[in-house]
Amino acid sequence: MIRRILLVFCLLQSVLALAQDPQLSQFYAAPLYLNPAFAGSAMAPRAILNYRNQWPALSANYVTSMASFDTYFDRINSGVGLLVINDQQFSNLKSVSAALQYAYQLRISDRVSARAGFEAAYVTRSTDFYRLTFGDQLSNRGLVNPSTLDPVADFGPRLRYTDFSTGGLVYSDQFWGGVSVHHLNRPDQSFGAGPADRLPMKISVQAGYKIPLADYEIGNNLGDQIDREKSVSFATLYKKQGRFDQLNVGAYITYAPLTFGVWYRGIPIKQYERGLNNHDAAIFLIGYRQDNFSFGYSYDATISSLGFSSGGAHEISLSYTLDTDRDPKPRHKRRKRELSCPKF
Repeated sequence: MIRRILLVFCLLQSVLALAQDPQLSQFYAAPLYLNPAFAGSAMAPRAILNYRNQWPALSANYVTSMASFDTYFDRINSGVGLLVINDQQFSNLKSVSAALQYAYQLRISDRVSARAGFEAAYVTRSTDFYRLTFGDQLSNRGLVNPSTLDPVADFGPRLRYTDFSTGGLVYSDQFWGGVSVHHLNRPDQSFGAGPADRLPMKISVQAGYKIPLADYEIGNNLGDQIDREKSVSFATLYKKQGRFDQLNVGAYITYAPLTFGVWYRGIPIKQYERGLNNHDAAIFLIGYRQDNFSFGYSYDATISSLGFSSGGAHEISLSYTLDTDRDPKPRHKRRKRELSCPKF
């Protein structure tokens, strides 16, 4: 019986491995999570906080909190970052990770730059096995028997491992594109003493294009209105991990200080086994940016088989970037081109 329970739990672990990737709607508001090549991409010290509550109406929900800090060192064309993630899966599985990141920036031309990044993370996962219900505790009358499983003997209460990731970006004032690969070393995330449960590599592809909107009123005594950003941005994110994949496509419109966005997450033409479709959510976003401060809120309307009764998902992001550009030299300013991708 214990062997069968171990096999069931290992299968559960495999499913949770793919589910533990937080489905951030505002993924450009969590750039270090998206791709380590984003470390230092603001070209100045930057602090970001993210919070997401997915399916709050269900007991099996996901709550993810992130905090990151990154900065750029112009003399060595390098950015460094620190990313901390706390992820509560269902009511009983918790993952905490702390990652250090490094990114090197290279100018390809006056208009195009490239970045390559690397990440090393330390992860801990824990759960309370006494709060789980196993098959040998169930009968036709319901929950009647104590489990024959001894969690202390058969499982470890806590799991620790190191995790390595890498990524690259190419960008200009109007477009950006990148690829990131997480879990390069495929760490073993099994709590049990049985076969290793390797975390599959996650491959992500990001791309987008920004279209500045012409301001026909320039010169009409608008004052600081002239400097306000007015643009439309189109972006996409494709992710694949193991045999599961997902596509995000959407658009932002920015009329500073406000940004509005609409996204779709899923692959409508693809189905998994037993007719399970790949629809996930329609996403609506609003952001506010004033000087160095940014705030964003998004809501995921669930369009999968879970339906609206799941409560969707609520996500909040806060960002603050310090202004340290004190060098008036044109050469310095050209090299410190900030990425044009959305901030939400």
